[in-house]
Amino acid sequence: MRIRYPLGIAAALATASLSVVSIPALASTTAPAQTDPETEPVQVECPEGATCDGFEDQTGTTPGGEWTVGAENCTGTGTATVDTEVVNSGTNSIRIDGGATYCNHIFVGRALPADAQWFRVYLNHDTPQPATHTTMIAMQDTNDNDTDLRFGGQNSALQWNRESDDATLPAQSPAGVALSQELPVDTWTCVEFQVTGGNLSTWVDGELVEGLVVDGEPTPDVDQQWLSNSGWSPTLSDLRLGWESYGEDADTLWYDDVAFGPERLGC
Repeated sequence: MRIRYPLGIAAALATASLSVVSIPALASTTAPAQTDPETEPVQVECPEGATCDGFEDQTGTTPGGEWTVGAENCTGTGTATVDTEVVNSGTNSIRIDGGATYCNHIFVGRALPADAQWFRVYLNHDTPQPATHTTMIAMQDTNDNDTDLRFGGQNSALQWNRESDDATLPAQSPAGVALSQELPVDTWTCVEFQVTGGNLSTWVDGELVEGLVVDGEPTPDVDQQWLSNSGWSPTLSDLRLGWESYGEDADTLWYDDVAFGPERLGC
């Protein structure tokens, strides 16, 4: 499998949306205390027909098997390792030490089957999301000149970003950002999303996030920019988990219990 990343440092920096807005306070995302895995093991379902990976078959410190570690154009301090200390379930997770600035990016990726339209990723991180644009999940869209559909954050809240035209979801207005939410730190969060046709929906811990939805009906402060490309209908060829910063921000993240398939997976 070929792991692909943005088309060059200059392009990545040029297309990364760096505007910072003053926004109303976001809804609290304080999570309950995490379960002690020694006394209450977490059980994560794998629905029939889905591909599920909790990284339990990883035997070394560098991710392998179906997963490939990579960073295109330049490499720096970013690293991807198999971790046994911070896990959502089982005994393994993938740890990403992502550095500040573009060249300190790093991802682990794998190919996707043609029927993958539902996705689930459990993730954890230790630094609040910054105001500047970052990416945590990227997927190559072969129907959009091999550019990326990217999930990350901006203005301290979750967002989607389309590399080809730098459209953001939600729009980065104060009202738009307020319809998204923060990604809490030091706890496991379940992120689900569906990409089908030109529609995109996102759930966090089972709750639909209003600002992270494209459903064909224009919504003020959410998807006006996104719908400007009326022919957008992605064909996703891979799934990449990691960190890419278009500013001066670093983060440490963990990924676990990844799944994708033709039907909803649940948290």
